[in-house]
Amino acid sequence: MRMRDWVILSGNSNRTLAQKICERLGKPLGRAEVRRFSDGEVFVEIGENVRGRDVYVIQSTCNPVNETLMELLIMIDALKRASAKEITAVVPYYGYGRQDRKVAPRTPISAKLVADLFVAAGATRVVSMDLHAGQIQGFFNVPFDNLFASPLILEYLKREMALFQDNLVLVSPDAGGVERARAYAKRLNASVAVIDKRRTGPNVAKAMNIIGDVKDRVAIILDDMIDTAGTLTEATQAVSDHGATKIFAVATHGVLSGPAISRINNSRLERVILTDTIPLSPEAQASEKIVQLSVAEIFAEAIYRIHNYDSVSSLFI
Repeated sequence: MRMRDWVILSGNSNRTLAQKICERLGKPLGRAEVRRFSDGEVFVEIGENVRGRDVYVIQSTCNPVNETLMELLIMIDALKRASAKEITAVVPYYGYGRQDRKVAPRTPISAKLVADLFVAAGATRVVSMDLHAGQIQGFFNVPFDNLFASPLILEYLKREMALFQDNLVLVSPDAGGVERARAYAKRLNASVAVIDKRRTGPNVAKAMNIIGDVKDRVAIILDDMIDTAGTLTEATQAVSDHGATKIFAVATHGVLSGPAISRINNSRLERVILTDTIPLSPEAQASEKIVQLSVAEIFAEAIYRIHNYDSVSSLFI
């Protein structure tokens, strides 16, 4: 039987991660030109023969999200029209993932719209990491694999936090993240605390209450992403006010928009641990408080298993 042929391509949003994934798979990154016309329109030209081949397109739909999303959709369309057999969109960071439900009348569910666009463009499978809401997988009518950065992050925490092993507390910045914090705490043999945010009145600052004990403990604030770092720095101040001796933060996706870097640099945070699902800006790279781990190994293993019809879920057992 003829072995299935495959090729890996990348858009412009996160080529460094794509190169690392290819290195781990022992395959060259395929040739694809993604550029813009003078009016800003995206133009794609695939430099590989993809007829009858399985193609994996790596592209984080991060800032500028509309441009990176259009790049990915147009690449998928180009591959479909070039008779690629299977087209897997590998999206380390799924933009619009926070718009997963109606939060008020006459508002969109943009995460569902993006899912429809992927399928309409021609994607036959989608792979992402640490979705903001797990139900987004159900928005797709094609197979969807939601990977987790937790094995990588836990390995780092076990190594770097060994000195504080008996004094750790995992802090969820809101009630929605309790399950994630509990899963990490179980593997680190740590306790759990939750921040309860309330407003005492209209246009009045939040009152930050903590459920759990952080006094004289080393706190690790855990979230799926850090955007403007407003919630993170508020949580840091609350944990500090309740007596934590050291405070760290962990997140898979470092969106880091607006004043995020200055807020982190001016906070009591010792260190912020992120992954490279989104490339860091030069300002973020220059920050002594930010550490970036690479998820290339996880994506490389997932792509290899998908291509060989092996179990992806067994990666996380």
